[in-house]
Amino acid sequence: MNDIFTPAKLGPITLRNRVIKAATFEGRTPDALVTDELIDFHREVAAGGVGMTTVAYCAVAPGGRTDRHQIWMRPEAVAGLRKLTDVVHAEGAAASAQIGHAGPVANAASNRVPALAPSRMFSPLSMKFMKSPSVSEIAELVAAHANAARLAEQSGFDAVEIHFGHNYLVSSFLSPLLNRRKDGYGGILRNRARLAREIACAVKDVVGDRLAIIAKLNMEDGRRGGLTVPESLQVAAWLEADGALDALELTAGSSLLNPMLLFHGAAPRRAFAKVLPGPARLGFRLVGRAFLKEYPYQEAYLLERARQFRRELSMPLILLGGITNLDTMRLARTEGFEFVAMARALLREPNLLHRIQADDSTRSACVHCNECMPTIYTGTHCVYRPNLSHEPIQLTLG
Repeated sequence: MNDIFTPAKLGPITLRNRVIKAATFEGRTPDALVTDELIDFHREVAAGGVGMTTVAYCAVAPGGRTDRHQIWMRPEAVAGLRKLTDVVHAEGAAASAQIGHAGPVANAASNRVPALAPSRMFSPLSMKFMKSPSVSEIAELVAAHANAARLAEQSGFDAVEIHFGHNYLVSSFLSPLLNRRKDGYGGILRNRARLAREIACAVKDVVGDRLAIIAKLNMEDGRRGGLTVPESLQVAAWLEADGALDALELTAGSSLLNPMLLFHGAAPRRAFAKVLPGPARLGFRLVGRAFLKEYPYQEAYLLERARQFRRELSMPLILLGGITNLDTMRLARTEGFEFVAMARALLREPNLLHRIQADDSTRSACVHCNECMPTIYTGTHCVYRPNLSHEPIQLTLG
């Protein structure tokens, strides 16, 4: 397929091409608001040729952040976000806001409010038990997602990406390992999928056909007892039938239990140990090898799982994971995926797409070392392309 760099419809919007900058927390919001450094980060990616760039991470509530320095969607954030989207649009790209609640991945010690989990469980981040939300509190969380989407529209975003992956809140509800509830949000899969479906429909009710609505969905958690591919396929089928989404971006792994399943390549254990404060550093040295497993890198490493979704669904799908050159993009199109998402390769070379358009034999300079992962606390960047002109963020753990 040779239409990678031609305009493509995504729900109600048209992107200039089929390549999306995937969400990667930028680490450039020390006061939980947009900074010039965050704007520059997305301007550079937009100028480099992507069809759309994703701002990550826009929490729906202050307690839904993995660290208190992340943006949370409130009226005070709109002016800065509008400035960001204006800059992205001026470069010819669209802008998407990744909205969600981190749930058990949230850092209660940093946020200074309890983390949430479907069922009562202990948090290694805060060294405290997490709170299990009541049914009325779940309704408030659904409303918070709708409000975040409303604010995203006011901020000039073209799309919202709802985070249903990586054992963030919605993903944790989907997981039978983490969700031990006995009410209508736990137990059988239909109940565990209820929160995802309610949020998607609530967001649709707010933004209608004015914004594209994407959900980032775990195909599997990568942990025994967690969400499996067959279960995720059924959840995806329900989401498709509900008609609230314009596309699914398919992902895998758990920020809480198995993060490297998403990334593949080298596990940056030593670099993570260096940025963690004393007690957490000691704990990480004890469990780091088990926590950060290694999966060999290969192009399109999530494709085998994603094919199963392509066979069962008719809605647009976004292929993520190991997309670094034109051959892989064309493979994705041949396999029936409407869009591809890139992250680490664009950290190394924000102008990679322009280079590929100029020479279709171009290969990314990314070496899949994953040393960029620990840089989220000092401004996310490729370590072979440092960009430390912004204010560092201090990591706070329990």
